[in-house]
Amino acid sequence: MRQVYLDHQSATPVLPEVFEAMRPFFAGNFGNPSSLHQYGLRAREAVAAARAQIAALIRAESAEDIIFTSDGTESANLAIKGAAFAGQRRGNHIVISQTEHPAVIHSTEFLEKHGFTCTRVKVDRQGFIDPADVRAAITDKTILIAVHLVNHDIGTIEPIQEISAVAGQAGVAFYVDAEAGAGWLPIDVQELGANLLSFSPHRFHGPKGVGVLYRNRRARLTSLLHGGAQENGGRAGIENVPAIVGAGVAAEIARRDGAQWSAHCLHLQKRLWAGLKARIPFLQLNGPEPGPKRVPTNLNISTEFIEGESQVLLCDMHGIAVAGATGCVSKSLKVSHVLSAIGLPHTLAQSAVIMSPGKDNTEEDIDYVIETFAKIVGKLRGMSPTWDEFEKGKTDSVISPKHSCNK
Repeated sequence: MRQVYLDHQSATPVLPEVFEAMRPFFAGNFGNPSSLHQYGLRAREAVAAARAQIAALIRAESAEDIIFTSDGTESANLAIKGAAFAGQRRGNHIVISQTEHPAVIHSTEFLEKHGFTCTRVKVDRQGFIDPADVRAAITDKTILIAVHLVNHDIGTIEPIQEISAVAGQAGVAFYVDAEAGAGWLPIDVQELGANLLSFSPHRFHGPKGVGVLYRNRRARLTSLLHGGAQENGGRAGIENVPAIVGAGVAAEIARRDGAQWSAHCLHLQKRLWAGLKARIPFLQLNGPEPGPKRVPTNLNISTEFIEGESQVLLCDMHGIAVAGATGCVSKSLKVSHVLSAIGLPHTLAQSAVIMSPGKDNTEEDIDYVIETFAKIVGKLRGMSPTWDEFEKGKTDSVISPKHSCNK
């Protein structure tokens, strides 16, 4: 049976070069970067080199602008809470969108319990944030605007530079969650106008257990972890040296090869969507069409009359790994808040599946997925009471109302 991994948005395999770069720091070069002896010096130099590699990936002004954390969730928490606490003498209001990652949403909910307020800006049916709505949400108490570069659920690439201009005109700190785009899209923090920006290297063939937070020198930030003076006082605690080293190498490779990866994935994404919609009736794409407004590693589709979890399980039985919901909320069995925010009916939100191609997938992989997924949908619809009612004319399609069943 063919094995096809289509969940690269959740995690990617560590590149061989990355693994080999990490290996020495588990054994011979095991020193603490804060130590003054030669073991500590080797670790410290390795962390510094990785910091420079990460800074180069996003065109940061200085390697000292990079703070290493444990993952993207911690980076988002540090950005949101750290900026809020640092700016609370000037105000207590935060602006985000309705479709942010749970790490951002839950961080703001935490702050709301501690005297802060938050405005959640609506998005359109493809998930785009209107910069005018962000401008309208700003008050004289606003201290932070936080939006994502790419939506983690439906792949929408947001108009970051336009939103950044709004933040700049208002004199408000601007944080960008680049978790779903870093390594796959070119990022220049100077052009984006981001005061804070975060991502995780495990999304682009680096190791898990390390996250990145960019902070420019004008951004005020209160540390959330207290202890030592690591990360220039931004985050206490001994650095995860092997993972940081791996993150640096992954960033260097992504800087070199990321455009090629993205072009390949866009080709596969287009092939996958064209094949699926040709084979499966009553199928809907959630988010923008494949192209310049959608990240190439995300295809979110709703298959009417069946639910997403059964699709994921049957795909797995046929050697295909896909996601049934966003990685951070799939265990809760709740409908994605992103799909609700774009106005997707509950039945279609429940049927959503995310297919995420990667650089190592082939056209043969995609063709196997198209053929196999069409059979899976046919099998599940054959067992579905709602499909049976639809065939008998008792209910109508949400995707294509008043259309007969395509048998």
